[in-house]
Amino acid sequence: MGLAAGRSRLPSCVSHAFLVIAGLFILASIPCEAQLSSSFYDNTCPNALTTIRRAIRTAVSRERRMAASLIRLHFHDCFGQGCDASILLDNSATIQSEKNAPNNNNSVRGYEVIENVKSQVESICPGVVSCADILAVAARDASVAVGGPTWTLKLGRRDSTTSGLSQAAANLPSFRDGLDRLISLFSTKGLSTRDMVALSGSHTIGQARCITFRDRIYDNGTNIDAGFASTRRRRCPVDNGNGDDNLAALDLVTPNSFDNNYFKNLIQRKGLLQSDQVLFNGGSTDSIVTEYSKSPSTFSSDFAAAMVKMGDIEPLLGSAGEIRKYCNVIN
Repeated sequence: MGLAAGRSRLPSCVSHAFLVIAGLFILASIPCEAQLSSSFYDNTCPNALTTIRRAIRTAVSRERRMAASLIRLHFHDCFGQGCDASILLDNSATIQSEKNAPNNNNSVRGYEVIENVKSQVESICPGVVSCADILAVAARDASVAVGGPTWTLKLGRRDSTTSGLSQAAANLPSFRDGLDRLISLFSTKGLSTRDMVALSGSHTIGQARCITFRDRIYDNGTNIDAGFASTRRRRCPVDNGNGDDNLAALDLVTPNSFDNNYFKNLIQRKGLLQSDQVLFNGGSTDSIVTEYSKSPSTFSSDFAAAMVKMGDIEPLLGSAGEIRKYCNVIN
């Protein structure tokens, strides 16, 4: 006799639509884990990357060495307590600055460039772009400014409200480190041995202080070219305290261009730092150095990939941390 009294049957298309909507509602109610994204600022600050790129080009054109300094600044930030701009914080009543860590003090530079970039970005998008992201973008743009590779950045990092002085002191590589120590430090941060060698290739640009390579050029070891050592001694006296801050290019051949000469130098026993030459000294990384010395394109692509991986080290996401107004102090 038809349907039972008191019941009606919804058309199948209506019931299907209901199920779809209900499913979407359930999915929407599940918390989403924030992630880094290459399009993070597309809507909230569409001119951020252009503004940063312009400022970095200006800084590097004024001082070529600044390119190396900005790449290193990002690296030293990430190897502290993660890529969170904690390295930029000054000492305060609640902050023990990472700037005072042994491998940062009187060594890391470029802070004023980042502050200038932050000021420019704040003027167009107040409270939107983090100092941590500015560090990542600045490193990429610095590489490009001296002929190095580019890479697609993942953005959305937030700034820490704490500093990691003890982590920076423990986790940052030293110019005295041996190969096993370097491999271990990078592995702890999720980076492979190949990543470590590729990232070390950033020493194709930049300069080092006499105090960091004095022992190497005077120890008469078998892993240093005698003529190279003699040349470096001219501006680096043997006595500690004498000329400690005198600078020498990490790559004597093309000190201002991002290329693969760094690896060619290592094969010729002309690595300036002990931590450079250990990459080619009869150990497990010799083959990688040889490969990069023969193929600049392989080095460039591996360096870019390693920089992206490094930028993923323990970022603050979502509502964690803050977006600082000034990079050197918490809000």
